Amino acid sequence: MTSIAIFGAGGRAGRAVAAEAHRRGHHVTSIVRNPNKYPDITSAVRGDVTNPQSVSAIVHGHDAVVHAVSPASGPEALATLDLDPGFFVKAADALLYGLSQAGVPRLIVIGLFANLKDAEGRLLLDDPAVLPGEFRPFALAHTAGLDRLQAADTMVDWLMLTPPAALHMDAPRTGRYQVGGEHVPDREVAHLSYADLAVATIDEIEAPRHHRTRVSIFSDIRQSAHRDE
Repeated sequence: MTSIAIFGAGGRAGRAVAAEAHRRGHHVTSIVRNPNKYPDITSAVRGDVTNPQSVSAIVHGHDAVVHAVSPASGPEALATLDLDPGFFVKAADALLYGLSQAGVPRLIVIGLFANLKDAEGRLLLDDPAVLPGEFRPFALAHTAGLDRLQAADTMVDWLMLTPPAALHMDAPRTGRYQVGGEHVPDREVAHLSYADLAVATIDEIEAPRHHRTRVSIFSDIRQSAHRDE
């Protein structure tokens, strides 16, 4: 049995990852900033993903850590969020320090589609047709966190899994997904359920295939439709 600590366990991605981990028989520590907000998570632990000492203390004894923290949930909240632009950089620093201090080898970070690249190599966040201006500060902060991970000299075996823009809360778990690279998959057909994002996350904890890099995770709606016929 693997022991997994999940920061952001009260959010959509965090809940999906916890459910998948439980499904496979792993031990889960669910970490949130305020356990009182999540009475349905009976084992919730208070923690701050931007505090190195908090991270180190909580993750000690675990085999892997998942960073699924988002400062807001849903587009409406993100559009009006007064976000610290250094939030994701602070989280990356705290996680790399905390895991190193605690001897935890594996870190999985849930990424953001907006810092994938288009066919010409441009960041999607720079295209207002893809990302409206009110979401740009959040995307820039998220991208800064990715840059920090990529620049880090660390023994922590980190991986960022980046889902597509079409990420569905209520879509079923299929157990199938595709792995891409730095470029966005075809946005007309790429989609993913939170459940399958969680499948990919636990797969990478159980049997790591990608190391100190960022990959995209998606399903192709055309292939899904073909399987349903």
